[in-house]
Amino acid sequence: MSRAGQPAQAFDLIDIDELIAAYYDRHPDPNVPEQRVAFGTSGHRGSSLSTSFNEDHILATTQAIIDYRNGQGIAGPLFLGRDTHGLSRPAERSAIEVLVGNGVDVRIDARDSWVPTPALSHAILAYNRDRALDDPARSDGIVVTPSHNPPRDGGFKYNPPNGGPADTDATGWIANRANELIAAGLEGVHRTRFADIDFDALGEYDFREAYVRDLENIIDIDAIKNAKVRIGADPLGGASVEYWALIAEHYGLDLTVVNPDVDPTWKFMTLDWDEKIRMDPSSPSAMASLVAKRDDYDILTGNDADADRHGIVTPDAGLMNPNHYLAVAIDYLYSHREGWPKDAAVGKTLVSSMIIDRVAESLGRPLLEVPVGFKWFVPGLLDGSVAFGGEESAGASFLRKDGTVWTTDKDGILLCLLAAEILAVTGKTPSQRYSELEAAYGASVYQRVDAPATPAQKARLAKLSPDAVTATELAGEPITAKLSHAPGNGAAIGGLKVQTEHAWFAARPSGTEDVYKLYAESLRGPDHLHAVQEEARAVVAEALGD
Repeated sequence: MSRAGQPAQAFDLIDIDELIAAYYDRHPDPNVPEQRVAFGTSGHRGSSLSTSFNEDHILATTQAIIDYRNGQGIAGPLFLGRDTHGLSRPAERSAIEVLVGNGVDVRIDARDSWVPTPALSHAILAYNRDRALDDPARSDGIVVTPSHNPPRDGGFKYNPPNGGPADTDATGWIANRANELIAAGLEGVHRTRFADIDFDALGEYDFREAYVRDLENIIDIDAIKNAKVRIGADPLGGASVEYWALIAEHYGLDLTVVNPDVDPTWKFMTLDWDEKIRMDPSSPSAMASLVAKRDDYDILTGNDADADRHGIVTPDAGLMNPNHYLAVAIDYLYSHREGWPKDAAVGKTLVSSMIIDRVAESLGRPLLEVPVGFKWFVPGLLDGSVAFGGEESAGASFLRKDGTVWTTDKDGILLCLLAAEILAVTGKTPSQRYSELEAAYGASVYQRVDAPATPAQKARLAKLSPDAVTATELAGEPITAKLSHAPGNGAAIGGLKVQTEHAWFAARPSGTEDVYKLYAESLRGPDHLHAVQEEARAVVAEALGD
């Protein structure tokens, strides 16, 4: 019997002392692919226990980031933050050693506490406001987080001066340079030992104060307060815990931090779908304990460890599907933000719900459909040509009330507060509003599943041409589009998407496992979705020549 959704037991917990000892004691072999620095869509991730996230990795990656920023003419301060994972503080210390050793003006948290990803993005953009794109004094940042990954993992992410996730050109260069340094025995890494650092000389920045006090410029805080919305916020043991406390205090909201505990073993979590501890606020299993409190508050929210993802729980529906909430958020915001540019587009990833397409059309707004990865929204959020960017994995951000940029990385705290604003202004929960959207546009059934694929098959899938699909129908409907590049920006999607009027599927190879990810959606119910999935597997198999 599956233990998904059940409380974690003692045998599920990691040994923090063992985890940290392995960080310092184990040294990666650069000839082993799994032990090399590799940036995914959100930085380098791994575990010290599998020799994929160790001191050598962080020393080399930090030096590589410094070499990269020097090559780009970036000489301003570097903002540095960490989340609550067990490996985050050791990695932060290693990064400080190299940053100081290279004479970088590093800005650490003034409270020596946790920094959510959106707060770091906010800090970079605030510092760079009104600076030219080639100004050498512009800032950038590093956030030490593996996001929602299990407690054994660590993560290290670089945000350039645009405040968002680094693009593949940057991360590819950084990873290659880091691996060169590891292979050279760290020769070329300049380092000042932690014990020798004069911390009084380091720069400090109050990430929390700056972020929280600015929220009134993007969220209708007064509406939430006047409507007396009862909010329960669960940081899921992550970096947002003290932010939520200050939000409640500073704005006088009826807001309770339902679980203020921080523990690097995450012993208070319920297990995810695979019986692992994972701080995913979009997972019904991981959010089971919060969903059980659904009747105690008007709105319940959850965030992952670095607070770049959101989960919304309502009394009438429980945990909302991320796609459903994105559609509601878009519908509400473009109707209630008079200061937004009138021609600003709606940004979505191409594996997000087609309900969003319908909502954008009804609003008379252009749709910017991009590959998976929040980095694709960064230029539009910066210049205001995209007012909202969201992805199916419960990550989004949007513009301030005046139409200027807020963050260019995902902001889970922001999206949680928006749910309370929607209730305060409309008198309807986001889930009630989604029911109205379904009545207008059709009931969406959406699922992502994994299917086996060899490395050779994955390589072929990533390079597929639409011409490889010979089918003309999908689940009884004519195929209207076959895509290998995103229609919004022409970027390769690293896979294939096939669309009909009421359904679609997309297949992409996994970057870490021998599987491909099959996304599918239907507006005609579960049976039709099943037919789409079955035929999608056949289409992919034929296209792969199997």
